[in-house]
Amino acid sequence: MARRTGSNGAQTAETLRRAALALFARHGYAAVSMRMIAAEVGVQPGALYNHMGSKQDLLRDLMTAHMEDLLAAQAELPPRDDPAEALAAFTRFHIRFHMGREDAVFISYMELRNLEPENYAAVQALRAQYESRLRAILTRGAETGAFDIADASVAGRAVIAMMTGVTNWFREGGRLSAEDIEQIYIDMTLRAVGAQPRAPIQGG
Repeated sequence: MARRTGSNGAQTAETLRRAALALFARHGYAAVSMRMIAAEVGVQPGALYNHMGSKQDLLRDLMTAHMEDLLAAQAELPPRDDPAEALAAFTRFHIRFHMGREDAVFISYMELRNLEPENYAAVQALRAQYESRLRAILTRGAETGAFDIADASVAGRAVIAMMTGVTNWFREGGRLSAEDIEQIYIDMTLRAVGAQPRAPIQGG
């Protein structure tokens, strides 16, 4: 990818981040060098440090940016009093947000092991925030009798793992549309917590 003439620092930094994201997802963090990232964008290796820190800093920033975007988008969902409706809306949001972000999702899960301890703790703190939002829905459902679960924390992690896995195989243009997949996952999620699927819940 050639560098655009006249691109400013912010644009170059964003281009570098996108290139690194794709390379990390394709080859793995450990196999990608800063020189490879520079070559992908068309800049000299030494110029990278005008826009970012180390490769470790870059990995941390990619992971935290993904989680911060996820948290901000989820926070905009309207509150729902009914636990089943809240869980359905959470599921639809999670599926919809992650579709099209396969590289970011892959890195967020597969490259955790390559984060240094301080960076790992920062990313895990953001992940815990997101899990806590789902856990609150599950806890409310269990307390009201809407859900039949033994442990809200375990159930939440299982549900998130199931939903996030859709990025491993779903591609547009297949037998089922994205909307079909969302509804199937809503039905599976509700059944997983002992709730009966209802008519499709539209929107966020």
